[in-house]
Amino acid sequence: MRRTSSHSLRETVVPLALLGGDTLVTFGGLSLGWWIRYASPLSRFGIVVSDATFRQYLPLLLVGVALLIAAFAQFGLYDARLLLRRYQSLNAILKGAAFWLVAYLGVSLVLKFDPPISRLFVVEAFVCAVAFLYAWREFAYALITHTALLAALQRRAVLLGWNAESRALAAEIAGDPAHPLALAGVVTLPNDATQPAANETAPAVDRSRILGNAADLEAILHRESADLLIATRLDLPRDEIQRIVETCERAYVEWKIVPGAFDIFLSGLRLQTIGRVPVLGVEELAINRLFNRALKRAVDVAGALVGLVLSAPFLLVFAGLIKRESPGGPVCFRQTRVGAGHRPFTLWKLRSMEPTAGATDHSQQSTARNDPRLLRIGGFLRRWNFDELPQFWNILRGDMSLVGPRPERPYHVDQLAGTIPHYLPRHLVKPGLTGWAQVNGLRGDTDLPLRVQHDIYYIENWSVWLDVQIILLTFVRWRHANGY
Repeated sequence: MRRTSSHSLRETVVPLALLGGDTLVTFGGLSLGWWIRYASPLSRFGIVVSDATFRQYLPLLLVGVALLIAAFAQFGLYDARLLLRRYQSLNAILKGAAFWLVAYLGVSLVLKFDPPISRLFVVEAFVCAVAFLYAWREFAYALITHTALLAALQRRAVLLGWNAESRALAAEIAGDPAHPLALAGVVTLPNDATQPAANETAPAVDRSRILGNAADLEAILHRESADLLIATRLDLPRDEIQRIVETCERAYVEWKIVPGAFDIFLSGLRLQTIGRVPVLGVEELAINRLFNRALKRAVDVAGALVGLVLSAPFLLVFAGLIKRESPGGPVCFRQTRVGAGHRPFTLWKLRSMEPTAGATDHSQQSTARNDPRLLRIGGFLRRWNFDELPQFWNILRGDMSLVGPRPERPYHVDQLAGTIPHYLPRHLVKPGLTGWAQVNGLRGDTDLPLRVQHDIYYIENWSVWLDVQIILLTFVRWRHANGY
């Protein structure tokens, strides 16, 4: 009974409620855009292209709402799997709204609406609708995650087998109170290398939730109202695997596996056939496809040009302050870093330390805040990341990107590659001025393996929209993103 109720809420009731709310706030956003363009005091400063009343414009607003909701649906915003995925939902909203911006203007040009649609109105409506949707979705997310709705919307997961992968997966689920999955417990398998121990302190799994062994799987799935079974061990006899799969089918429980042979680039895994034999392997990553590389480069060039123009006055002021405090050294500091394809390049920064600091700095991963070699202006530059403004030149040259893993010095790359698993694949892409690890607070003297995991996640899941999200978060999370 619980599964039926939860399934109805997850698959129908809540998505429809969100759809209704999105429709209302979208209409409100487009209506506000019309008011700003035609009825507000601000409209006096624009070029009036129509004196249409709101009633005359109403059909065009409704067409805009319908197109926007259809775009959201096309990008999967109402998929039940996104209900508790906050940033993925925002990603779908940004994609849908950008598509709508182009489609709405295109439809207006083809169909020749009367009154005509103002391009300024479309831009204003776009901004208002996205702002309204963001506020509404944040409210809806808070409502869901702080009420009994959360438990009803979470999918109950059972882990099959206990090993390092199980422990990591359980810790991931337990680490987020609003995770889309709720861990029901563990079904043990014969010859598990380890067992969930009663005295284990890691927040991996409730030790009382050892549900039993695989022989009782069918009864366990029914008793726990399981929605999902995740197998972390497949070193079982073929007949036993077939029995487990058939048990899941009879219980209408989704079946997934952890592909233990692949530690990274899991999102790039694809099933192919060689003749009639299925083969699982890593396909070309999205970030390395020709069109995506060209698109990312175009964004980098545009961003670098804007960054150089906007930062030029600051660079002149900071240059004067650096020379005033430390006249014996250059304004900019050059350092060799490792870029894409393991190729070295020269990185530029505003000098924040004494001129001789580079001679004793080769083996240090980061600089402490109280380092005596820091200039007074240098501490300010580093605290606000102003010392990195010259890197817009590195981006324009093609050595770096706006978004990517932070580049390291050759000495540190050689040292870390031998101690941190999967360190070198971060050099498959250009290093960035900011990145997924940085906006999550992983910079400077922080957990290096965790930083590498974030870099790999970015490479696996790259999209233009993820880059936009990271750039926006860089400004929002500057307190967490800066460091020495």
